[in-house]
Amino acid sequence: MGFEGAIFDVDGVLVNTPHYQAWRDALRELMDTEWSDIRDHTSYSHDAFAEDVYQEVVAGRPRLAGARAALEHFGIPDVETKAERYAAVKQEHLSRLIASGQFQAFDDALRLVLDVKALRIPVAAASSSKNADPIMQQIRLDKFAAAHNCDNPLIRPGLTLLDVLDVDVSGRDLPRGKPDPLIFLTAASELGAEPSGCFVVEDAESGVQAAKAGGMAAVGVARLNDEKDLEGARADLVVITLDAVSRHALADGRLELEQGRC
Repeated sequence: MGFEGAIFDVDGVLVNTPHYQAWRDALRELMDTEWSDIRDHTSYSHDAFAEDVYQEVVAGRPRLAGARAALEHFGIPDVETKAERYAAVKQEHLSRLIASGQFQAFDDALRLVLDVKALRIPVAAASSSKNADPIMQQIRLDKFAAAHNCDNPLIRPGLTLLDVLDVDVSGRDLPRGKPDPLIFLTAASELGAEPSGCFVVEDAESGVQAAKAGGMAAVGVARLNDEKDLEGARADLVVITLDAVSRHALADGRLELEQGRC
Protein backbone atom coordinates (compact mmCIF):
# COMPACT_ATOMS: atom_id res chain seq x y z
CA MET A 1 0.00 0.00 0.00
CA GLY A 2 1.08 3.57 -0.62
CA PHE A 3 1.42 6.31 1.95
CA GLU A 4 -1.78 7.79 3.36
CA GLY A 5 -0.23 11.09 4.32
CA ALA A 6 2.90 13.24 4.18
CA ILE A 7 3.61 15.60 7.09
CA PHE A 8 6.14 18.40 6.73
CA ASP A 9 7.76 20.45 9.44
CA VAL A 10 8.03 24.06 8.28
CA ASP A 11 11.07 25.82 9.74
CA GLY A 12 14.22 24.26 8.33
CA VAL A 13 12.31 21.87 6.06
CA LEU A 14 10.03 23.97 3.86
CA VAL A 15 11.38 27.40 4.72
CA ASN A 16 14.62 28.90 5.94
CA THR A 17 13.07 31.18 8.58
CA PRO A 18 15.26 33.62 10.58
CA HIS A 19 14.22 32.26 13.99
CA TYR A 20 17.81 31.97 15.16
CA GLN A 21 18.55 35.59 14.28
CA ALA A 22 15.38 36.74 16.05
CA TRP A 23 16.09 34.78 19.25
CA ARG A 24 19.73 35.92 19.30
CA ASP A 25 19.02 39.59 18.58
CA ALA A 26 16.12 39.76 21.04
CA LEU A 27 18.25 38.45 23.88
CA ARG A 28 21.05 40.81 22.97
CA GLU A 29 18.62 43.74 23.06
CA LEU A 30 17.31 42.76 26.49
CA MET A 31 20.73 42.07 27.98
CA ASP A 32 22.01 45.41 26.68
CA THR A 33 19.03 47.35 28.06
CA GLU A 34 16.37 46.11 30.47
CA TRP A 35 18.46 43.26 31.90
CA SER A 36 21.90 44.86 31.79
CA ASP A 37 22.15 44.76 35.60
CA ILE A 38 22.22 40.94 35.63
CA ARG A 39 24.37 40.35 32.56
CA ASP A 40 27.63 39.90 34.47
CA HIS A 41 25.99 37.29 36.70
CA THR A 42 25.17 34.97 33.78
CA SER A 43 27.10 32.98 31.20
CA TYR A 44 25.55 35.02 28.39
CA SER A 45 27.49 36.78 25.69
CA HIS A 46 26.37 37.58 22.16
CA ASP A 47 29.03 35.30 20.70
CA ALA A 48 28.01 32.48 23.06
CA PHE A 49 24.55 32.37 21.49
CA ALA A 50 25.85 30.49 18.47
CA GLU A 51 23.64 28.62 15.99
CA ASP A 52 24.56 25.23 17.42
CA VAL A 53 23.28 26.42 20.81
CA TYR A 54 20.04 27.52 19.16
CA GLN A 55 19.63 24.16 17.42
CA GLU A 56 20.31 22.16 20.58
CA VAL A 57 18.43 24.27 23.11
CA VAL A 58 15.67 26.25 21.39
CA ALA A 59 14.81 24.88 17.93
CA GLY A 60 11.58 22.93 17.64
CA ARG A 61 10.10 24.16 20.93
CA PRO A 62 6.96 26.29 21.25
CA ARG A 63 7.84 29.96 21.67
CA LEU A 64 7.49 30.25 25.45
CA ALA A 65 9.24 26.94 26.05
CA GLY A 66 12.07 28.07 23.75
CA ALA A 67 12.42 31.30 25.72
CA ARG A 68 12.62 29.41 29.00
CA ALA A 69 15.18 26.98 27.59
CA ALA A 70 17.46 29.76 26.32
CA LEU A 71 17.30 31.68 29.59
CA GLU A 72 18.05 28.55 31.59
CA HIS A 73 20.96 27.71 29.29
CA PHE A 74 22.64 31.04 30.02
CA GLY A 75 21.86 30.96 33.73
CA ILE A 76 19.60 34.00 33.59
CA PRO A 77 17.60 34.25 36.84
CA ASP A 78 13.82 34.52 37.27
CA VAL A 79 13.16 32.45 34.16
CA GLU A 80 9.40 32.25 34.63
CA THR A 81 9.17 36.02 35.04
CA LYS A 82 11.43 36.87 32.12
CA ALA A 83 10.39 34.21 29.59
CA GLU A 84 7.21 35.95 28.45
CA ARG A 85 9.05 39.23 27.91
CA TYR A 86 11.82 37.49 25.96
CA ALA A 87 9.31 35.59 23.82
CA ALA A 88 7.45 38.82 23.04
CA VAL A 89 10.61 40.70 22.02
CA LYS A 90 11.70 37.75 19.90
CA GLN A 91 8.36 37.86 18.09
CA GLU A 92 8.78 41.58 17.41
CA HIS A 93 12.17 40.91 15.83
CA LEU A 94 10.85 37.98 13.81
CA SER A 95 7.82 39.89 12.55
CA ARG A 96 10.08 42.64 11.25
CA LEU A 97 12.35 40.12 9.53
CA ILE A 98 9.41 38.33 7.91
CA ALA A 99 7.76 41.59 6.83
CA SER A 100 10.99 42.58 5.10
CA GLY A 101 11.08 39.25 3.26
CA GLN A 102 14.07 37.82 5.07
CA PHE A 103 13.11 34.20 4.61
CA GLN A 104 13.47 31.75 1.76
CA ALA A 105 11.63 28.63 0.68
CA PHE A 106 13.77 25.59 -0.03
CA ASP A 107 13.42 24.65 -3.69
CA ASP A 108 13.92 20.94 -3.03
CA ALA A 109 11.07 21.00 -0.48
CA LEU A 110 8.66 22.73 -2.85
CA ARG A 111 9.45 20.17 -5.53
CA LEU A 112 8.77 17.34 -3.08
CA VAL A 113 5.47 18.83 -1.91
CA LEU A 114 4.27 19.20 -5.49
CA ASP A 115 5.41 15.71 -6.44
CA VAL A 116 3.75 14.19 -3.36
CA LYS A 117 0.49 15.96 -4.22
CA ALA A 118 0.78 14.68 -7.80
CA LEU A 119 1.02 11.17 -6.33
CA ARG A 120 -2.33 11.86 -4.60
CA ILE A 121 -0.79 11.65 -1.14
CA PRO A 122 -2.49 14.17 1.17
CA VAL A 123 -0.09 16.75 2.64
CA ALA A 124 -0.01 18.40 6.06
CA ALA A 125 2.21 21.05 7.63
CA ALA A 126 3.01 20.65 11.33
CA SER A 127 5.04 23.30 13.11
CA SER A 128 4.96 24.80 16.58
CA SER A 129 5.64 28.23 15.04
CA LYS A 130 2.79 30.72 14.88
CA ASN A 131 4.68 32.40 12.03
CA ALA A 132 4.44 29.38 9.74
CA ASP A 133 1.12 30.30 8.11
CA PRO A 134 1.96 33.94 7.29
CA ILE A 135 5.20 32.76 5.71
CA MET A 136 3.63 29.92 3.71
CA GLN A 137 0.96 32.31 2.46
CA GLN A 138 3.69 34.47 0.91
CA ILE A 139 5.33 31.59 -0.98
CA ARG A 140 3.88 31.54 -4.48
CA LEU A 141 4.00 28.10 -6.05
CA ASP A 142 2.82 29.45 -9.40
CA LYS A 143 5.86 31.71 -9.56
CA PHE A 144 8.11 28.88 -8.41
CA ALA A 145 6.74 26.59 -11.13
CA ALA A 146 7.20 29.22 -13.81
CA ALA A 147 10.78 29.96 -12.74
CA HIS A 148 11.72 26.27 -12.71
CA ASN A 149 9.77 25.13 -15.80
CA CYS A 150 7.70 22.90 -13.53
CA ASP A 151 4.78 21.34 -15.40
CA ASN A 152 2.32 20.31 -12.69
CA PRO A 153 -1.46 20.14 -13.16
CA LEU A 154 -1.95 21.44 -9.63
CA ILE A 155 -0.49 24.83 -10.45
CA ARG A 156 -2.95 27.68 -10.88
CA PRO A 157 -2.45 31.45 -10.79
CA GLY A 158 -1.92 32.76 -7.28
CA LEU A 159 -1.40 29.32 -5.72
CA THR A 160 0.55 29.54 -2.45
CA LEU A 161 2.24 26.92 -0.33
CA LEU A 162 -0.49 27.34 2.27
CA ASP A 163 -3.18 26.76 -0.37
CA VAL A 164 -1.77 23.42 -1.44
CA LEU A 165 -1.97 21.87 2.03
CA ASP A 166 -4.74 19.44 2.86
CA VAL A 167 -4.23 19.95 6.61
CA ASP A 168 -2.36 22.58 8.60
CA VAL A 169 -1.73 22.17 12.34
CA SER A 170 0.93 24.87 12.60
CA GLY A 171 0.96 27.37 15.42
CA ARG A 172 -1.54 25.60 17.65
CA ASP A 173 -1.23 25.74 21.42
CA LEU A 174 -0.78 22.03 21.96
CA PRO A 175 0.05 20.91 25.51
CA ARG A 176 3.19 19.00 24.51
CA GLY A 177 5.92 19.75 22.00
CA LYS A 178 8.46 17.63 20.16
CA PRO A 179 9.89 15.07 20.83
CA ASP A 180 6.38 14.21 21.98
CA PRO A 181 4.47 13.01 18.87
CA LEU A 182 1.25 14.94 19.60
CA ILE A 183 1.59 17.45 16.76
CA PHE A 184 2.20 14.72 14.19
CA LEU A 185 -0.54 12.49 15.57
CA THR A 186 -2.91 15.45 15.32
CA ALA A 187 -1.91 15.99 11.69
CA ALA A 188 -2.39 12.31 10.84
CA SER A 189 -5.81 12.27 12.49
CA GLU A 190 -6.96 15.33 10.57
CA LEU A 191 -5.67 13.79 7.35
CA GLY A 192 -7.84 10.77 8.15
CA ALA A 193 -4.73 8.59 8.04
CA GLU A 194 -3.27 5.96 10.32
CA PRO A 195 0.07 7.08 11.81
CA SER A 196 1.71 3.96 10.39
CA GLY A 197 0.63 5.09 6.93
CA CYS A 198 2.30 8.50 7.17
CA PHE A 199 5.81 9.79 6.68
CA VAL A 200 7.21 12.92 8.31
CA VAL A 201 9.89 15.21 6.85
CA GLU A 202 12.03 16.80 9.57
CA ASP A 203 15.36 18.57 9.95
CA ALA A 204 15.80 18.20 13.72
CA GLU A 205 16.51 15.27 16.01
CA SER A 206 13.53 16.10 18.21
CA GLY A 207 11.25 16.08 15.20
CA VAL A 208 12.50 12.72 13.98
CA GLN A 209 12.12 11.35 17.50
CA ALA A 210 8.55 12.66 17.61
CA ALA A 211 7.70 10.99 14.30
CA LYS A 212 9.12 7.65 15.40
CA ALA A 213 7.40 7.89 18.78
CA GLY A 214 4.13 8.33 16.89
CA GLY A 215 4.71 5.19 14.82
CA MET A 216 5.48 7.08 11.61
CA ALA A 217 8.23 6.82 9.04
CA ALA A 218 10.69 9.72 9.05
CA VAL A 219 12.81 11.46 6.45
CA GLY A 220 15.62 13.50 7.97
CA VAL A 221 16.92 16.33 5.79
CA ALA A 222 20.41 17.27 6.96
CA ARG A 223 20.60 20.95 6.10
CA LEU A 224 23.24 21.56 8.79
CA ASN A 225 25.60 18.66 8.00
CA ASP A 226 23.99 16.74 10.86
CA GLU A 227 23.40 13.42 9.13
CA LYS A 228 24.76 11.44 12.09
CA ASP A 229 22.41 13.16 14.52
CA LEU A 230 19.38 12.38 12.37
CA GLU A 231 20.50 8.80 11.91
CA GLY A 232 20.95 8.55 15.69
CA ALA A 233 17.36 9.72 16.12
CA ARG A 234 16.34 6.69 13.96
CA ALA A 235 15.27 8.45 10.78
CA ASP A 236 14.31 5.87 8.15
CA LEU A 237 16.01 7.89 5.43
CA VAL A 238 18.55 10.71 5.77
CA VAL A 239 19.31 12.99 2.81
CA ILE A 240 21.10 16.27 2.25
CA THR A 241 18.51 17.31 -0.35
CA LEU A 242 14.90 16.25 -0.67
CA ASP A 243 15.49 15.81 -4.39
CA ALA A 244 17.21 12.57 -3.35
CA VAL A 245 13.95 11.01 -2.10
CA SER A 246 12.74 8.48 -4.69
CA ARG A 247 9.30 9.48 -5.97
CA HIS A 248 8.79 6.02 -7.45
CA ALA A 249 9.33 4.47 -4.02
CA LEU A 250 6.97 6.97 -2.39
CA ALA A 251 4.23 5.87 -4.75
CA ASP A 252 4.69 2.35 -3.39
CA GLY A 253 4.77 3.43 0.25
CA ARG A 254 8.53 3.20 0.68
CA LEU A 255 11.29 5.65 1.63
CA GLU A 256 14.32 5.15 -0.57
CA LEU A 257 17.08 7.14 -2.21
CA GLU A 258 16.75 8.11 -5.84
CA GLN A 259 19.33 6.09 -7.70
CA GLY A 260 22.63 7.96 -7.80
CA ARG A 261 21.60 10.51 -5.14
CA CYS A 262 22.57 10.95 -1.48
